[in-house]
Amino acid sequence: MSGDTHSHDHDHGPAQCQGHGHDHDHDHDHGHHDHHGHAHGGLGHVHAPVDFGRAFAVGIALNTGFVVIEAGFGVAANSMALLADAGHNLSDVLALIVAWVADRATRRAPSPRFTYGFAGSSIMAALFNAVFLMLAVGAIALEAVQRLFSPEPVSGLTMIVVAGIGILVNGVTAWLFAGGSKGDLNIRGAYLHMLTDALISAGVVVAGLAVWATGWIAIDPIVSLIVVAVVVWGTWGLLRESSALSVAGVPAAIDPAEVRAALASLPGVVALHDLHIWAMSTTEVALTAHLVMPDGAPGDDFLHTASEMLEHRFDIGHMTLQIETGDGAWCRLVPDAVL
Repeated sequence: MSGDTHSHDHDHGPAQCQGHGHDHDHDHDHGHHDHHGHAHGGLGHVHAPVDFGRAFAVGIALNTGFVVIEAGFGVAANSMALLADAGHNLSDVLALIVAWVADRATRRAPSPRFTYGFAGSSIMAALFNAVFLMLAVGAIALEAVQRLFSPEPVSGLTMIVVAGIGILVNGVTAWLFAGGSKGDLNIRGAYLHMLTDALISAGVVVAGLAVWATGWIAIDPIVSLIVVAVVVWGTWGLLRESSALSVAGVPAAIDPAEVRAALASLPGVVALHDLHIWAMSTTEVALTAHLVMPDGAPGDDFLHTASEMLEHRFDIGHMTLQIETGDGAWCRLVPDAVL
């Protein structure tokens, strides 16, 4: 709560229950009340983050080696499709490095200055990777259009062999991140990069077969443009969601109207305001709200019930509630538009 917490007497002070992450091992320690009327909840459900360190290391090594091979053969075969794919794979190596650094940073303990630790670095990494990928495909599209109007001979057989290796490399790397692609936007970014690359490599194989069979060299830049379209389509969702989270938007998987209704339905709650829901990282969500409860401040059982409900229904693990025992009219944050 902001500074207005102390604008009323201690008898009607805020009641707070602060979640500390997620865990499926239930801890029913309900916390305690301090002399200011604050109720501090114990540990809630804490999801121990899966360690993708080995996946990042293997993925970076495989893709770095493949970029060197693909770029070399792309120059030798004079294939824009291979060079485009090599450039894209190089961006993926950087994306994996950034995502790995962010993944490690989120595990650092909080400090007096960084009270949430570096959890938000995973959001920064997802946004960086989405923007960087868009810039990379923009450069590829420009070169492909130029090559479309000034086609140059390419080696179809070389395209087929090298891109075939790419399908294997990117497919294996994508598989390494598949397990975390739904619950972590940062891991999802790495997964989408690798899965998209596997599909792109498959497209290059098709282009190589077509060039080899027909000799129509314009197919090479055409495939490059198709590659660009596929990458933009696959990355747009990541860019949109990471951009929203970077400015404290509500995660896409959570309906704020449903959260508001769920809080309003809690026993004793007649109104609520100043509801905020935001992502602390790509896996952790926080919530603050003011609940108007004229019948008096509730005990720890109420806070524990609210915490469990938010955790199980919305996967919100960090909750802070301010209880207002009057009509709530004194609070300057009553209008939703006020920050």
